[in-house]
Amino acid sequence: IRYFFGAGLLEELLKSLPIFVFYFLGRNLSSPRRERVGVWEPLDGILLGSASAVGFTLFETLGQYVPGTVAQVAREMGEQAGLLAGLELLIPRILGEVAGHLAWSGWFGYCIGLSILKPRQAWRTLIVGYLSAAALHGLWNSSAGLTGTLGVFVLGLLVIVGGMSYVLLGSAIIKARSLSPTRSQNFATRFYGS
Repeated sequence: IRYFFGAGLLEELLKSLPIFVFYFLGRNLSSPRRERVGVWEPLDGILLGSASAVGFTLFETLGQYVPGTVAQVAREMGEQAGLLAGLELLIPRILGEVAGHLAWSGWFGYCIGLSILKPRQAWRTLIVGYLSAAALHGLWNSSAGLTGTLGVFVLGLLVIVGGMSYVLLGSAIIKARSLSPTRSQNFATRFYGS
């Protein structure tokens, strides 16, 4: 439960702030800038949510996890061992955590964009998107914390949670493309047809 509230709810809220900033910025600009800056559809939310997730993960990894690990190991085993431990942590965090954060924030970004496209269901869409992204994030973090006690079971759980996260994001991208009011102008549509 602490992973749901601590990591899930808090981090998903932080990563969604740039989406809301661009939404409100776009609403207050005059045309033609507003069309280029604002969030007008689910594809905009997915793109901004994914970009925010990458930035958040890099900031979290390079600003918190790696320096903390380097300092702790350096105190115990020396500076060279600390630097090596930091590098050993950096690689899986960049490869693994970027993927997870990208999926959860891309999904919630889709929900934010969908709520803008369908304002009658906005609150329900926002709440479901936020809570489901936070739940997947919290489940991922809590299962990673159980590695020492549950072993192989945790690996299976991580595969399931990661798979569900990417199924949600993939489905959101496909649905967002079909809902896009500017579908004919989308880059990929020009190559693959509608």
